[in-house]
Amino acid sequence: MTGTTSGSAGRTSPPAGGTSGGDRGRRTEILRCGTAARAVDVPGADPGADPGADPAAPTTVTGVPDAFTGTVTVHDLPAVPGRRDLAFLGDLAAAALGEDDTPSLADLAARPDVPHLAEPVPAPQVPDTTVRVVVIGDDAACNAVVTKLMRIDALWIEVGYVPVGPGPSVIAATWGLDAPVGALLAEALTAPTTPTVLVRDDNGTVTLGAAEVFDGSSPTPGEMTGEAIVDSDTLFMHDATGSSRRPRRGAYGVRLVPMPGAPGIAAVRLTTPSRWAAGAGAGTDAGSGAAGSRAGLWSRLRDRLRPPAPPGEVDAEDVLTGRALQAGGVELAVVRDGVRHPRPVSSVTFYRHLGDLQVVRR
Repeated sequence: MTGTTSGSAGRTSPPAGGTSGGDRGRRTEILRCGTAARAVDVPGADPGADPGADPAAPTTVTGVPDAFTGTVTVHDLPAVPGRRDLAFLGDLAAAALGEDDTPSLADLAARPDVPHLAEPVPAPQVPDTTVRVVVIGDDAACNAVVTKLMRIDALWIEVGYVPVGPGPSVIAATWGLDAPVGALLAEALTAPTTPTVLVRDDNGTVTLGAAEVFDGSSPTPGEMTGEAIVDSDTLFMHDATGSSRRPRRGAYGVRLVPMPGAPGIAAVRLTTPSRWAAGAGAGTDAGSGAAGSRAGLWSRLRDRLRPPAPPGEVDAEDVLTGRALQAGGVELAVVRDGVRHPRPVSSVTFYRHLGDLQVVRR
């Protein structure tokens, strides 16, 4: 169901860059993704439609608070919206921006001063209508929406996020969104945005909260065979070929998080299995020690008696930062913002995108 309303005149927070926006119009697109998100009440934007009406038909509502100037539209979408669900964003961006005379991504890449390597900046575009997209849902939904904005080169559109889901949100942790849902919704709708580094990969998918690369060769992964390099520095190198060892702590892969500013990526080694790996808490040392020897039997017994190491632990003493992380190896699993890539890969490259994200964060 989609509900639309024209807000009353009122004072709004200035858009990113500190400008008032002049006489430009404003549009706020609220995307409620999934059943839990649809239970979140949007003040003044409850369609209140006839239950027998076409759920796809727009419904005009009234009573939007003064803080929401311009047009407010509520979209009820699947938990993880797909390409067709988000197709309207392309039309919206084209209508709001008009002709874009700012440098293209290809132009930026060709410039010798590479300004995209510096601190994030407000979007250079000056649209006819300022557009903000507020995602209410889980990390997979937020990732899907921002990935769509990146792919259509519409990162000038402002983004707000209200995490709603059964588990912890890595995006909320990275963006400092630790308030109750009502407070986060108010911020997402009205607070100014902050220019922020956007990290993507060679699959054309963004990472907003965290990504991990680990062994994907079996349902219960062990140590990772491969290497990971941040810019020109080696973060991880390990060969577990032919080994059945799954030590309590070992070389399990790498984790990266986007930095708010330059250079863009911070990465560490995983010392216990990824939290997104099946059987992550097992942490046994099967196969260690000489088969049948007293020492080997004692080692296996000791590991069975010890509680498993918590999943997702990292070597926080060795952090590398850079613009890109390249990982290669044998059957690597890749997880972005809690969403696992559908199949193992032999390589993946994460890097800072040429454009910056304009997001409500703390």
